[in-house]
Amino acid sequence: MDIQNKLLGFFKSAVVGRSINVLLLRVLGVVLFFLVTTLITQNFPASLVGEYDFSRSLLLVLGTLAIFGMQSSVIYYSGFLASMQRLSYIKRVYLQMIVIVLALSVLILLGSQLFRIDAITEMTGFQLSSNVTKTILTVFFYGVTMLNIDTFRGMDKIYVSETFRNILRYIFFLGAVWYLFQTSQAERLVDVFLLNFVLLALLSSIGVLWHFSKIRFKDSGKDVSINYKDILKRSAPMAVSAASFLLMQSLDVLMLTYFTNFETVAYYSVAVKLTLLISIVLSSVNAVIAPKIAEFYASQSMQRLKKTIKRGTQLIFIMTAPVILLLALFSTYVLEFFGEGYSAAKYALIILLIGQIVNTFCGSIGVYLNMTGKQKKFQIILISALLINIVLNYILIPLHGMVGAAIATSVSMVLWNAVAVIYVYRTDNVKTFLSL
Repeated sequence: MDIQNKLLGFFKSAVVGRSINVLLLRVLGVVLFFLVTTLITQNFPASLVGEYDFSRSLLLVLGTLAIFGMQSSVIYYSGFLASMQRLSYIKRVYLQMIVIVLALSVLILLGSQLFRIDAITEMTGFQLSSNVTKTILTVFFYGVTMLNIDTFRGMDKIYVSETFRNILRYIFFLGAVWYLFQTSQAERLVDVFLLNFVLLALLSSIGVLWHFSKIRFKDSGKDVSINYKDILKRSAPMAVSAASFLLMQSLDVLMLTYFTNFETVAYYSVAVKLTLLISIVLSSVNAVIAPKIAEFYASQSMQRLKKTIKRGTQLIFIMTAPVILLLALFSTYVLEFFGEGYSAAKYALIILLIGQIVNTFCGSIGVYLNMTGKQKKFQIILISALLINIVLNYILIPLHGMVGAAIATSVSMVLWNAVAVIYVYRTDNVKTFLSL
């Protein structure tokens, strides 16, 4: 009876309930994502699929630089201002962040003009995609889209945020890819992928501004001052951490492109995308608890903080363990679903799953560090892991191809998670890892 009551209490808690609802939206997003992926891999040449994956990885890296960690700091500021009863100030913070994204996007564009694509190819022998310039021009729209999505989340409009992140983000692209397939315009695949973010930036901006105009905030009248310098200072470590994290997720694809070919990149990228089935649970829980961690930590409500994190980690384990087991047992059949030749990524997928097991076991460690003022420590941990990742990719990919890339990614993931968990437990006596 006691166990039954604990289970009922666990699943009836607000954190678990909202996390499950978010997870359902993200599962729908994953379905749409894999519909797009399957449509592309089964009907487009593998070389073109690899070029699309290259542009996708490049946009993630450059977009992370442009948004400069503000997708995380806007959530922090939302929780911080909520604890001070000055949440209305988030409107000004948001507009300041948009200006920063624009300025950084322009700097990235200007910087890219200093390096000619043909010159880089001539010096390195690395055949850069002709879509690089188009990808760079899309960086601002990508940054605005990601900032808007997390602004919704920080304002407790979690379902609006997830609709943009998981439904609209893929359904427009799916329709465009289907049109290209029907009209035999496969060569425009990268174009419609990039234009999708232009549309999302416009729609999400309208949504954020409409939300700000309709919501009436109850403020305490406490003085608060957050300027551009404060935002940059708060966001900079988060930007470095986010960039390091995404580089660890993208460098394997980029370095595979350098050392192998677009066909190999296409096969490996499917294995990477399959791991989204695990990380989606972690990100769903993080989406719900991140503002609460910031708010509870700022108000020193440590018991509520620990309870929230514990339930989140338990939910992550319960939801991910069966998925990891199924993917590992039926890896060949799952990969073959995407087309002939994709089963070549079987061992790479299994190795990536091992890394994801540790990632889910450690819980919301990255979010905890960013939301509790420890973003600089997190930055150091991730930079160290990134350097290890680069060295391992450089050594292992020429020797083992996809498997080498998977080993490099999993080892670096295990290392940063383990170090971060130990640090938090020793400094705050908070268990972000799985515990009873």
